[in-house]
Amino acid sequence: MAQEMTMSNTDSASRGVSIRLWRKHSAYVGVIPFLILVSIFLLWPTYSVVSGAFQDSTGKFSLSVLKSVIKNPAHLTAFRHSLQVSAITSVIGSVIGALFAWAIATGKKDGILRRISLSASGVLAQFGGVMLTFAFLATFGFNGLVTSFFLKFAPHSFFGHPTWLYSITGLCIVYSFFQIPLMFIVFLPTVDNLKPQWREASDGLGGSTLEYWRRIGIPVMTPSFLGSFLLLFANAFSAYATAASLISQGSIITPLGISTALSSETGSNNPALAKALSLGMVLVVVFVMTLYTLLRRKVSKWEQ
Repeated sequence: MAQEMTMSNTDSASRGVSIRLWRKHSAYVGVIPFLILVSIFLLWPTYSVVSGAFQDSTGKFSLSVLKSVIKNPAHLTAFRHSLQVSAITSVIGSVIGALFAWAIATGKKDGILRRISLSASGVLAQFGGVMLTFAFLATFGFNGLVTSFFLKFAPHSFFGHPTWLYSITGLCIVYSFFQIPLMFIVFLPTVDNLKPQWREASDGLGGSTLEYWRRIGIPVMTPSFLGSFLLLFANAFSAYATAASLISQGSIITPLGISTALSSETGSNNPALAKALSLGMVLVVVFVMTLYTLLRRKVSKWEQ
């Protein structure tokens, strides 16, 4: 009898330990589907790109493809154009989007203008690809509304020659269309979290508006502004669909060069070259997003 009671107590203790362990770790069960998706659609493609960049067309380890990319002026020019477009559109989007966020934040928190702005920005930030290209072609293309007007009344003006739309200038203007609302959405919480007590304290100590922004407002918002800038940079650097639908010929930026290497119309497909080009983009995005994460950690301390 004593042995049976001992075994029963042991079983109860084991079940109690199992229940406690399950309760402790059950919260992580819901993360499993997310981890599976991340592994399939992010980790595995990244591993495939990184490992494939160090292989030749036969799958053997080789640095020949990477060396050819580094020595090829066309690939370097496309990579420089990608950095250029990302930097320009990030500056435009950050400055205009931040000013727009500040203007909306100074209004009513539950005003109709704020609600409309948030709704419109949420839509426009995702308005890219073929839809955005069609909108610009219908407006500024060779047969666009604005182009037709200027060809009739000012044929020698800038808008009378729509070739700019299919160049780096056109990409910068088109990309800025979704960069500005994205910055507005990301940066608005930072402006909202500027405490009115800080402004009151500055006024109480005799500080002017300029001194408030120079000593309090701008220093507080700078990490968040830089983090938002980096987010916009990564967003523009990795964009493909808009450029592909706007510029159907040539590899003016690296994403288009990767597409050409994977689906060449002349039959000269080169997956090894595409992975070598992708490796450079992965390194840039990882570096940018690492800086963004570090900045967000610093910002989150006072935003909470």
